[in-house]
Amino acid sequence: MKTEYKKLIKKSESRISEYNVYFKKLKKRDKKSLDKDFHALHTEVFKVINCLECGNCCRTIGPRITDNDIERMSKAMRIRPSDFVKLYLKKDEDKDWIFKNMPCPFIDSENYCLMYEHRPKACREYPHTDRKNIYQILDLTLLNSSVCPAVSFVIEKLIIIKN
Repeated sequence: MKTEYKKLIKKSESRISEYNVYFKKLKKRDKKSLDKDFHALHTEVFKVINCLECGNCCRTIGPRITDNDIERMSKAMRIRPSDFVKLYLKKDEDKDWIFKNMPCPFIDSENYCLMYEHRPKACREYPHTDRKNIYQILDLTLLNSSVCPAVSFVIEKLIIIKN
């Protein structure tokens, strides 16, 4: 992972209590303007953040795998869905499918996803900073700031422009 990305994540980890206070204020804001701010910053940040230079999400947190994901991924691999489940998945404490092991079994040494076109929905949408109704997942966004440098950068920029 790029050094500057590590620094962004470390900064988020060190400021988590400050972010918590800030996010409590965000929850009270107008939902449409909050979405607008997050979406604009998401676009801006991803002009400078390159996921292939990081890969931290694929190495540290596992996505929830839906039945549709299992169908799509097993079809791409030309194996039965039941075999895909046996090979790669387990149930978590919430009874959701997740990968048995991390890092993701489909990430290569250069952070390329070997299942990119068929990847899980959760991976397609990560880090969720361009999601509609962002207020619904502010707690998740806060958690993601300690994993994803793009989320850290979005939060830092949001604090700067709104203070």
